[in-house]
Amino acid sequence: MYRFLLTPRWWGINVFVLLAIPFCIFMGSWQLGRFEDRVQDHRTADEAASAAKTDPARPLAGMLPVTTQTSGKQTIATGRYGKQLLVPDRELDGRQGFYVLTLLRVDGGRALPVVRGWLPGDADPAKAPAAPGGEVTVTGALQASESPGSNGVSTAGGLPAGQTAAISAASLVNLVPYTPYDAWITLEKADAGMKAVPPAAPQNTGLDLKAFQNLGYTGEWFVFAGFVVFMWFRLLRREVEFARDAELGLFPDAGPEEPSASGSVSAPGTGDRGTKDDRGTKDDRDSDSDSDEVNAGADATPSTTA
Repeated sequence: MYRFLLTPRWWGINVFVLLAIPFCIFMGSWQLGRFEDRVQDHRTADEAASAAKTDPARPLAGMLPVTTQTSGKQTIATGRYGKQLLVPDRELDGRQGFYVLTLLRVDGGRALPVVRGWLPGDADPAKAPAAPGGEVTVTGALQASESPGSNGVSTAGGLPAGQTAAISAASLVNLVPYTPYDAWITLEKADAGMKAVPPAAPQNTGLDLKAFQNLGYTGEWFVFAGFVVFMWFRLLRREVEFARDAELGLFPDAGPEEPSASGSVSAPGTGDRGTKDDRGTKDDRDSDSDSDEVNAGADATPSTTA
């Protein structure tokens, strides 16, 4: 009954199933691992943010480049403020406003972007307080360069002069006359009545939409594996039922039987023969009738003999 499993068609089906199930399980496990990594990164970022509040500030040179371990840590830098820019469309405490970003020129001629604070409303240079003059020492939370579309960063272009959408070296290099660091800090205490901007968690470390997408993909891959197994068993059961019916001869006839005019069922072709026989019998009766008429006429003819 199961000989059909050795046919080329079923060899192809079995090979596909044997390859599809491990592949689905592997992809589901990989997506689950990605979700678990994001959960662990989220915990690490929370622990780092808590530790950053009590850890002493460290010099900037020892904190670069920015990693998930150094992001959010307190750093200290000394220099002179230079060019000032505004970062529009930034939300804080449920209100729309803008950041006041000032470049701090440190030793070596490079500049460190410093977010000195946040102000509500539209970005207006007249609202932004001027930076302190002379040499200053600042302390703030270290942050990685932003990328458009992440953590509320605007992707809009064509901003007025003196504004930037993202705080990153790639965005600032064309706006300031010095080389900016690929990092920035937000002051622990804002200047001149502005509100301090809290540090953001490192990218790809929070339980964001991407993390739950990984969890959703995990379920989808495992469902695919179960669907492959279900369809294989369903095809197998149908093939077995077909083979069993073939052994029992439970197949329909070549054509349906047709009832005759009298209501009885006759085999195909029987009605034609019956009609032919009836027609033949009638012809015989007609021939006999003609013979009788000829004989009767012969008897009626008068004799010519004397």
